Amino acid sequence: MNTYSTSDLSRKSGDIIADAMRHPVTITQRRKPRLVLLSIEDYRRLIERADTRTTGTLETMPDDLFEEIKTELARYEQEGIDS
Repeated sequence: MNTYSTSDLSRKSGDIIADAMRHPVTITQRRKPRLVLLSIEDYRRLIERADTRTTGTLETMPDDLFEEIKTELARYEQEGIDS
């Protein structure tokens, strides 16, 4: 991944954009990576592969899953007692 500074971005924006169309580029500020510039196609690929898991609470958990967890916890506790 090519790296450019924020001052490069203001001076060579056309070149940097052309580079970012081929592959993502890093933009640094005070020598620290701050941004990544990438093509819309690369961005869309990232979004499509993004983690789609969701979180919930015990109150929103389906009853059958809650029962399964309780059963497994009881089994685990029993195995600990039997050891």
